[in-house]
Amino acid sequence: MTSEGLTYAAAGVDTEAGDKAVELMKDAVRRTQGPEVLGGVGGFAGLYDMSAFRTYRKPLLATSTDGVGTKVAIAQALDKHDTIGFDLVGMVVDDIVVVGAKPLFMTDYIATGKVVPERVADIVRGIAQACEAAGTALVGGETAEHPGLLAPDEYDVAGAATGIVEADDVLGPDRVREGDVLIALASSGLHSNGYSLVRAVVKHAGWELDRHVEEFGRTLGEELLEPTRVYASDVLALAADHAASVHAFTHVTGGGLAANLARVLPAGTVATVDRASWEVPPVFRMVRELGGVPRRDLENTLNLGVGMVAVVDAAGADAALRRLAELGVPAWELGRIEALDDVSASASEELVGGTKGVRGGAVRLVNDYQ
Repeated sequence: MTSEGLTYAAAGVDTEAGDKAVELMKDAVRRTQGPEVLGGVGGFAGLYDMSAFRTYRKPLLATSTDGVGTKVAIAQALDKHDTIGFDLVGMVVDDIVVVGAKPLFMTDYIATGKVVPERVADIVRGIAQACEAAGTALVGGETAEHPGLLAPDEYDVAGAATGIVEADDVLGPDRVREGDVLIALASSGLHSNGYSLVRAVVKHAGWELDRHVEEFGRTLGEELLEPTRVYASDVLALAADHAASVHAFTHVTGGGLAANLARVLPAGTVATVDRASWEVPPVFRMVRELGGVPRRDLENTLNLGVGMVAVVDAAGADAALRRLAELGVPAWELGRIEALDDVSASASEELVGGTKGVRGGAVRLVNDYQ
């Protein structure tokens, strides 16, 4: 019998590997931080100087938390980890900007079966780069090693962010009016929702991730790992430049376009979305055709090419579209808001209500996709 007891390392946790990961990532993290971030990398808590916001009459804090879901399985299968951070940041900060809030700072959490410093650093570098794009400071995070719970090559990521908005500038259902125009902001692909369905379809079809797909112009794996478009800075620029016209935004995530759009509509209104206004990108057509997935399931699960929607005053719609073009965001008129009373009885059967426990207006999708 040995005289030596069990060690933390023998139990599967390598604290030195965690320290090395921090060294590899810290420069990328620091690039997200301005003078308002105090304490640097490695403290117990991130500190953020709020002095600049003393001019706010009634400042409101906005917060959101999310993860990436089973898209991490694609990153792990391809052993490519430097883009998944864009998916995490997009899922979190773009929920905050929907109410008109500027995302100030974010923290991340990585759970893994075994800390591989280079892999963890790649994940955090991606998070940091996305935070830079969103104008958000990455002020802290945690990497936890969970041997026996996760396999050595497995990990999951999550994050949380906090933003600020003047109370008078909050966007949402209270501002939406009959006659408003819906403007779609194109997604970059699947983003980070519906991957359980997508992975099931790919498995059912027997396709491998290294399969070259002509319609994609690249491999299946590369298409599935396309990073989420981060809208935060562009959405805030649009709201600032056209404050009188922009009434609401919706972030199209889990639940699809209709259910998420309904969440930002007031009771008694209906958003009519014209399917014929855009061409569904090839990756969504692949999911439908390979899996024989019904249209209703596709629409209730995937973004189908629309990652964000702006609800704007009709008089300002053209100017909003021009501004989005200047920002480099593909956008188009998606539909309009009308009164529920104006919707025919037959059409009312097609109405989709809100999700996540929100009950407000409703959405109907008309016509067929291009």
